[in-house]
Amino acid sequence: MNGPLADKVPGRTSRTPAPGDSSRSTSDSPAGALTVEAICAELDTLESASVYNIETAYDHAVELERAAEELGEIVAALRARLIQADVRIRSGEVTAVVPVIWQVNQWADANGCRPLLARSHLLMARVYRDLGDVASTLEQMVSSMEALDEDTPSRIRLTHLMKLADALDESGSRDASHERYRQAERLAATIDVERHVAVLNNLAYSEYSAGDYERAWEVVERMLTISEARGYDPDTTIMDTVSRVQVGLGHYAEGVMTAEAGIEMYDSQELTQADSLPEALLTLAIAQRHLGTTRDAERNLSTLKDAQKTLDRARAICEEHGFVRILVQIKQEQAELYAASGDYRKAFEAYKLYHAAEKDLVSMQRAARAHTRQAMFEAAEARQEAERFREQARRDPLTGLRNRRYVDEHLPGLLADAASTGGAVTVALVDLDHFKRINDTCSHDVGDQVLVAIAKMLEAVPPCDTGASGFAARMGGEEFLLVLNGMTPTAAVAKLEDLRASIAARSWQSLTGDLPVTVSIGVTASQPHSGQAELLNLADANLYTAKHKGRNRVCATSGAAPVPTPSGDRRRHRDAPLPADTR
Repeated sequence: MNGPLADKVPGRTSRTPAPGDSSRSTSDSPAGALTVEAICAELDTLESASVYNIETAYDHAVELERAAEELGEIVAALRARLIQADVRIRSGEVTAVVPVIWQVNQWADANGCRPLLARSHLLMARVYRDLGDVASTLEQMVSSMEALDEDTPSRIRLTHLMKLADALDESGSRDASHERYRQAERLAATIDVERHVAVLNNLAYSEYSAGDYERAWEVVERMLTISEARGYDPDTTIMDTVSRVQVGLGHYAEGVMTAEAGIEMYDSQELTQADSLPEALLTLAIAQRHLGTTRDAERNLSTLKDAQKTLDRARAICEEHGFVRILVQIKQEQAELYAASGDYRKAFEAYKLYHAAEKDLVSMQRAARAHTRQAMFEAAEARQEAERFREQARRDPLTGLRNRRYVDEHLPGLLADAASTGGAVTVALVDLDHFKRINDTCSHDVGDQVLVAIAKMLEAVPPCDTGASGFAARMGGEEFLLVLNGMTPTAAVAKLEDLRASIAARSWQSLTGDLPVTVSIGVTASQPHSGQAELLNLADANLYTAKHKGRNRVCATSGAAPVPTPSGDRRRHRDAPLPADTR
């Protein structure tokens, strides 16, 4: 890296007014005076916009919808309706627009309107991303790509391609995402500098998220060089990425300066996106916290106070607009900030709030279901690619096991089949004992290796990928689920006891040294009228009993009612200290 990092951020230049700007002359025309061609031209421009003037774009889209309806152009009217939904998403109204997008999606599907179908899936993907549901985001983006045809304009295709790359990256499919980023960059370079920079910005953030800060900075330098050479004015989102990478590299002062510049841009530019401000504020708070731990005591205190003010502002915006995903990150940063200030009691309390918020977010992800199933790609190769992406959406990226989405989709069917034939399904929750000790003592990387090894042993218990015989899944953290079908509960418990013993007897020294690796297992079998939630609660109660009795054991019961537990709810971390009289 040559020269100060802050010098790599190009100066601001003037920007041509974008769609929805108050300087637009076409929006002054009476709606009824617009021709079909003029309406479609306006819609094309709005659909390809990367940013909006929030205050005027919505009204302009309403005018276009009214004009299209007067001319009997239903497709144009629905396009305008989706633009209104897009503006509302960008202004923070996420869940409120879902019915509108869903109605347009259904009409497009029924009438074979591929452009509308692709656009509605793209917007649904944005909704799910803001709600933190990575799997549904990926599924919607795959469907949006399926709906594109050969006549799709390059700018529209680029938008879908880049968002697919983002979704693949967030789902853990980094190789696939990088290939899509490369495709998107090649296409963007033929369109304009704004889109070229946008692709590089997302690629840089992908590298940053993976912890490869040097590679991220290489992309940032290329992005900023292109911006400066082409006279492009970086926006808040770009400055946020640059600041994050600077912080990752340990250049905290530069990170603060860059984040502050990005926030100043947000406050001064008309073209904004609501969630970019709290994102930028969160980045600034992180940079300020790091900077506050590298100075003398008096300056540390001042900088950490600035970080708290920044974080409070970000929190207020998220609570006002319902930005749940960002709010969870803010709660995590609050715990870090208290710790940096030396107030460890508050840090612990803040961490508990973060943990509860994260759990709520997971519940929201589980509740948020994709409402549509779309047509496959016409070509056989494209159909196979779509199926592969859908499979990724139902796999845990670390272990390769099934995930909670798969459990929710398949376990009810297994229970129904067992009830109809008089059989039983055995459900077991498997949780690693003292897993936090492994992470803290050996590193999180070692912890991940242990999880992968355990997953392979779990997957070998039921025959792989044969629905009639059950499956293994990762429920989150160090907790796994085994579903055994086609055998008696007694035989299933015997298999689980063999599994427990095999894990305990395995040599883990190369990974964990002297630390043992064991599991506790809570088991139950279905009754004729058992439901999924009931079985999981009972297995969870039995798992608690196994932990309470000393861990490294299998606890199995059957019946319709779960054993009461102190919390009354499922616990996420099994190895929290028990009261002194119950250890």
